[in-house]
Amino acid sequence: MALQPLAEGIRAGLTGKTFDGSLKFDCGDDGVIVLADGDASTKNRDTDCTIRISTENLKKLLTGKLNPMTGVMMGKLKISGDMGVAMKLGKLIS
Repeated sequence: MALQPLAEGIRAGLTGKTFDGSLKFDCGDDGVIVLADGDASTKNRDTDCTIRISTENLKKLLTGKLNPMTGVMMGKLKISGDMGVAMKLGKLIS
């Protein structure tokens, strides 16, 4: 699965950090990455918040090349569910 290396990178980045709630990056046909319970996996499940984003834009988001607010404004990512959980993500990836 193309998202497995990204999930592993996110998992490594979560070490020593806390993330309350659950969040899913939905990359369409490429699959999903779910952040929940201090882990990142490619196993789909219901989450508090879903971010629909292309795999390319997800890579940019995680490396700081895509600002989350700019991404929303330009339609590069769409957020549904609990916005509070999405806001916590910003603290994790900054």
